Amino acid sequence: MSSPLTACAVFAAALACAVPAYCAESEAQSAQSLRQSELVRLVRQDCGSCHGMTLAGGLGPALSKEALAQRPQSYLQEIILHGIPGTPMPPWRGLLSDQDAQWIARELLRGFPDGR
Repeated sequence: MSSPLTACAVFAAALACAVPAYCAESEAQSAQSLRQSELVRLVRQDCGSCHGMTLAGGLGPALSKEALAQRPQSYLQEIILHGIPGTPMPPWRGLLSDQDAQWIARELLRGFPDGR
């Protein structure tokens, strides 16, 4: 049988270990949420300058969920990162990571979030 003091010490040690992990996880989620907000703005503003501010099409084709329904996510990621040579679609590799392109492609296929 353990003494109450030992039980308290074990609980305090477990709590001390859990709190930094929780804080680190919370910070990571916060950073991810901030990056996703930045990506929404980038797509709405930069991509929207050619694909239409509502992504319904313009100089470039529509980026709506319906317009992209038959495109694999990996195809969209490649276009985002490498552009389309001979067209106005630039490569975004210098500004976006693989994870950024993956998130954007996935969200386009879901129906891109509003920028507000």
